[in-house]
This record gives sequence, structure tokens and C-alpha cells, in this order.
Amino acid sequence: MFAILKKELWSYFGNWSAWLIIAAFSLITTLFLFFFENDSNIFEIGLASLQSYFVLVPWLLMFIVPALSMKTFAEEQQTGTLHWLFSQPLHVHSLVLGKFFSVWFVGILCLIPSLIYLYTVYVLGVPEGNIDLGMTFGSYIGLIILIAAFSGIGILASSISQNQIMAYLLGVFMCFIMYFGIEQLASYKLLGGVDFILQNLGFYQHFLGFTRGLIDAKDLAYFVFIIGAALLLSNHFINKKK
Repeated sequence: MFAILKKELWSYFGNWSAWLIIAAFSLITTLFLFFFENDSNIFEIGLASLQSYFVLVPWLLMFIVPALSMKTFAEEQQTGTLHWLFSQPLHVHSLVLGKFFSVWFVGILCLIPSLIYLYTVYVLGVPEGNIDLGMTFGSYIGLIILIAAFSGIGILASSISQNQIMAYLLGVFMCFIMYFGIEQLASYKLLGGVDFILQNLGFYQHFLGFTRGLIDAKDLAYFVFIIGAALLLSNHFINKKK
């Protein structure tokens, strides 16, 4: 697993793709939080809070993470190196885990520049330091777990797809459905009591608890289950290609 992880990280950082993605992600969030006139602009909100950041970032991640994960297996299949990997003394689950952790790691790195935003909001607070650090910390934990869930789905999409474009589009679609689509469908209240169950099948409600500073075991168990299921399915589809 560690050999695959090292190989994948080198492929991200060796050709500048990871640096470009992190820079683009940071630029977009900076523009929305401090420059563009929108509901996420911290100066227009007038509150010493990063909650607008935690609302904005999941929408960016559902496009960024599939871009990171699309090449994990789809590119290997396109170039024919997947069969070479099968000939190595590697278990398929080690292959899946190594690629998963590499995508997750790069996704987490996208959040590092936001510490500058945290410091800025902390200093601009009246009085200085007037920010709910518990809620902020919980939101960061939620984002890290959400990145893991998106990474698992992205790996699954790549394991199913024949090429990178298909893997990216499928990954974005699946992330969108899991984060927003299910929540939106449940909000129409067409299914009576089933709406509550449907609502809790999606990411949004479980992520929302973290943004309130609540780290609930049920939410953690939900995301662990989703990530585990995505990786097990990925393992199954890759095994079928051997």
C-alpha cells in the first residue's frame, strides 16, 4: 500500500498537477470570501465566522476531488499499466487503499491555505479573537471526513470507468447526488415519513452536524460505512478486471 501511495503522490506533485489544483482551489475560495459580492463574502456578512467557507467548500470539493481521483484507475487502464500492476506482488485492496489515501491527502492539503482565513477572521473579530473555535474545529473535521467520502466515491467512479473523462463526470455526478441531490429530493416531502430516512442517506445532514461543532458518533459511523462500501465496491470492480 505504501509503495502505491508514494507512487501516486509523486505523480501528483512531480508534474505540478496537485500544486495547480491547490492554488486554483485557494484562489477561488479567496475571491468568493473576500472580493466577489455574494452571500459568502465575509465582509458583507459582517460576522467573525468562517461558516460561509464551510458552506462554499463542499461545492468546490465535489468538482476538485473527482478531478484528483479520475486518473487513479481509469488512466492505468487507458495506458495498459493496470495489467502491469496486477503482475506485481500486490493485493488489490492495497492498490485501492494506496490510491484512496493519496487522493484524500491531496484533498486535505487544499484546506491548509484556509488557515490564513482563520487568522484573518480571528484578528478582525471585535474584540479580537471573537470566533467560535469549537464550531470552526468541528467544521474542519467535517470537511476532512467529507473529502474522504468524496475520495472513496471518486475511486469507485474511476474503477468503473474506461477513461478519465467518464470517470470525472461519473464522480462529479455521484458526489452531487450524495451531497445535494438526496437532500433536495427529501426536501420536497413527497414520501411522508420516508423523507426523514431519505434525508439521512445523503451527506448533507451528516456534514451539517460537524458545522455546528457537534461530532456525533452516528455521523462518524455513517461516513465510515460510506467510505468502506465505496472502497469495497472499487476492490470488487478492479478484481473483475484482473
